[in-house]
Amino acid sequence: MTRLLVVGGGIAGTGAALALHKAGHDVAVYEAHPDSAEDIGAFLTLASNGMRALAEVDASAAVTSIGFPLTSMRVLDDTGAEIAQVPLGEAGTPHLRYRCVRRGDLNAALQAEVTGRGIGIRHDMRLVSVDDGPDGVTAQFADGTTATGDLLIGADGLNSTVRGLTASDRRPVYSGQQVFYGYTRQAPPASRPETITMVRGSAVAFGYAVSPEGETYWFARVAGEPLAAADIEHTGPAHLRDLLLPLLGKDSTPAADLVAATSDDLMVTNATELPTGTPWCSGRTLLIGDAAHAASPATGQGASMALEDAVVLAKSLRDAPDTDTALSLYESLRRPRVEHNVTVSGNISRGTHNPSERRPGGGAPTRPGDDELAGHLEWDTELRLPAT
Repeated sequence: MTRLLVVGGGIAGTGAALALHKAGHDVAVYEAHPDSAEDIGAFLTLASNGMRALAEVDASAAVTSIGFPLTSMRVLDDTGAEIAQVPLGEAGTPHLRYRCVRRGDLNAALQAEVTGRGIGIRHDMRLVSVDDGPDGVTAQFADGTTATGDLLIGADGLNSTVRGLTASDRRPVYSGQQVFYGYTRQAPPASRPETITMVRGSAVAFGYAVSPEGETYWFARVAGEPLAAADIEHTGPAHLRDLLLPLLGKDSTPAADLVAATSDDLMVTNATELPTGTPWCSGRTLLIGDAAHAASPATGQGASMALEDAVVLAKSLRDAPDTDTALSLYESLRRPRVEHNVTVSGNISRGTHNPSERRPGGGAPTRPGDDELAGHLEWDTELRLPAT
């Protein structure tokens, strides 16, 4: 049994803990946030590939108990006319259906699943240093405590402390869009159950889905210069509505009415990404999830890719003869796929994407490894280095 330290208790960290524990490792999770509700405001969509990864670590029920399923996607043009409607992911398989969830709810559900399996998770543990020695790797935390293991996994997100300590020259960069998120109790008259609607507006890329309770979850992606950190932290909902409504008012779609009906549940962030080629391994330290390959949100794959990482890492450590070989196997299987997603998502955000990269109707782009993914994730299938 290998002793593994997971730094970060978000989606990547909890997913890794569940997968590594299933593979028979001794796992402990260290989370800097004092509770499970970090980033509770924003929502995300787990795609079928992410739901498949959760199924392989027996965690489907924890996630299907929150949020709501999405089984189809329709696309509107700037006049409000429907130009496409397509099934979404593996809509015919209930536990693999896309799922729209609040990020904080997902974090809480996965952390509860971790603790329910007897995996230790400690909150308010801010990492300050990593010491990679001949007999193990030691993490030191701000409260003066330390933890030593055979491998430290940095799953601490976009602004990763682990990455700052091991690959300090690699930092997130702006990918070309401001992203607004909001919730309103108003639902468009033509809303459809289990459907996400994408609006190809003249100035804004907009999307929305309506929960079974009648609450509309919406996002808007706006090209332009990044907002200053102070503007993001201290700008109120009224100002954010004022920024969006003139852009949305040019079109005859439900978007402007949804934003106008949103009161306090409105937030904004800058879309960012990590440059491809960021080193993942440094001695006994490995980066996964957004800490390794953060992408802009345009393809909606960040959480699902992190959950894929978790399963493939656990299987690599299980199937390879030693840790070095396992990490090489993991990186050879994951890097082409996730970096393709970073590139495509960034190109969409910057408006430079090739339309042929997207499926008919505006669906998720095809990615390297799509055909092999089920085998990579299937728990009882052995992983091997790709043939050269």
